[in-house]
Amino acid sequence: MDKEQVRTIGLDQLPEERWATVAGVTVPALASDQVLVLRLLELGFVPGERVQVVREARTGRDPLAVRLGHTTFALRRHEAAFIQVITTA
Repeated sequence: MDKEQVRTIGLDQLPEERWATVAGVTVPALASDQVLVLRLLELGFVPGERVQVVREARTGRDPLAVRLGHTTFALRRHEAAFIQVITTA
């Protein structure tokens, strides 16, 4: 029996309706992005939390509707890319 392969990707790459677990948040070099990452952590995008891309916009694919617990957030792909998630294949 094969074991499921575990991999880490950016939340912006997670397919719609697929659940994943937050592995961490990338620390960016730009100060403006550092403030953004702090806000994502404050919202609850912390290691161990389950997350799902509910829907992505069809035109331009921005924003993403992302479910975290019982709350749904709208994130731009740029924002979602900082969130690293663990998926199983």
